[in-house]
Amino acid sequence: MLAYIVRRLALMIPTLLGIMIINFAIVQLAPGGPIEQIIAEVTGTDAGTTGRISGGGSELSGGNTSAAASASTADSGYRGAQGLDPEFIKDLERQFGFDKPLHERFLKMMGDFIVFDFGTSFFRDETVIDLVLSKMPVSISLGLWTTLIVYLVCIPLGIRKAVMDGTRFDVWTTTLLTIGFAIPSFVMAILLIVLFSGGSFFDIFPLRGLTSENFDELSIVGQILDYLWHLVLPITALVLGGFLSLTMLTKNSYLDQINMLYVQTARAKGLTENRVMYGHVFRNAMLIVIAGFPSAFIGILFTGAMLIEIIFSLDGLGLLGFEAAIKRDYPIMFATVYFFTLLGLVMNLVGDLMYTIIDPRIDFEGRHV
Repeated sequence: MLAYIVRRLALMIPTLLGIMIINFAIVQLAPGGPIEQIIAEVTGTDAGTTGRISGGGSELSGGNTSAAASASTADSGYRGAQGLDPEFIKDLERQFGFDKPLHERFLKMMGDFIVFDFGTSFFRDETVIDLVLSKMPVSISLGLWTTLIVYLVCIPLGIRKAVMDGTRFDVWTTTLLTIGFAIPSFVMAILLIVLFSGGSFFDIFPLRGLTSENFDELSIVGQILDYLWHLVLPITALVLGGFLSLTMLTKNSYLDQINMLYVQTARAKGLTENRVMYGHVFRNAMLIVIAGFPSAFIGILFTGAMLIEIIFSLDGLGLLGFEAAIKRDYPIMFATVYFFTLLGLVMNLVGDLMYTIIDPRIDFEGRHV
């Protein structure tokens, strides 16, 4: 097992490096970088239409540009910089590190990231690590509660559907789960706001945030209830679309095991159906379901909750990443990609190791990674 873990850890290095190279290259091609953002603020123009016109033409902007405008910006290399002092542009490049070639910037960034030095945000005047840590509790709340609720509902429901395969209960629950899956989480979030948060119908649940304004004045029990009350709508929007896949995975896993010879043998020994289902089948059927818990949690934590955080004004990692992309805050963008990718790779390894914990018969030593 140790040799397998070492091989997997070694494989993470080129995988992480490749992902960072691709993301770094894509971001350089996108118009409206941080310098363009500053120029847009100074000149009062739209940063989305500004871009570099030099350095390989990696950030060209659209629209018609006069020859005079091109000539006036040829020295600075940025559109929208007409009339600005070239020294001001050079100072901005030095400030953001753009006075160095792309490969030097990338190597320096990766060297800092290896020691978890993610630098300082371009526009927030805070270190990236402090920003991420301050937003982490919100995203963890959403990801953890969503994952727990999905697993607590889907596993028993999937087992019940497997036992009652083909019955009316199986058909109707599949239909309801499919409808929930077909509605995107952000659409469900908007619908829940309209229905239950001061829209056209009821004003029952809070519209934004995870706590009320008087949260500090509440008792411990009151704070817990207030926190849970604020979670109802965003968690509901997240979980409804996540029930189908895990429920069907549990059901199909159970159906595969029910037809195995060891199940028939257990029944022939006179064991009760509950003993057969939960004493013998459960361990084998839940192998793939439980082992996928780390990856499912990471997926919900860092991807599925972004739109929910934006809609409900929850100041978490999703909202932080969205704002960083809009502002072209490169330290936050690249640091979150690096951190989340690394965490995802580690969680995949943890998921594999969970197979051996749940079923010691599985041995990865014989596999070649």
